[in-house]
Amino acid sequence: MSDKVQVCAADDIQLTSAIRVVIEGQPIALVKDSEGRIFAIGDTCTHGEVSLSEGFVEDDTIECWAHGSRFSLNNGKALNLPAYEPVPVFRLELRDGQVYLDPTPLYDYETEGV
Repeated sequence: MSDKVQVCAADDIQLTSAIRVVIEGQPIALVKDSEGRIFAIGDTCTHGEVSLSEGFVEDDTIECWAHGSRFSLNNGKALNLPAYEPVPVFRLELRDGQVYLDPTPLYDYETEGV
């Protein structure tokens, strides 16, 4: 496992929105749901190579603005077509109001079959 990297303050992410960060060359969406929970998922929609951080957050999902595919913030799974492949999910930690991210994906869908 890689070391966690400080990426932003938790307050930098507004409720029901996302921001894009790039860690070790990987675009990652940091998403805050309506309850204030923060998630980290791959920022690129697996259907159309579109930035998910520009999408719409509802409950524990984010919807791609281009074609409407929704992804679970909990496990990265595509919840509807046209996307059918998941996005990676990353571990994060909140410490002293700061968000720290482990740039190693939590799930490797190709080998774990999640």
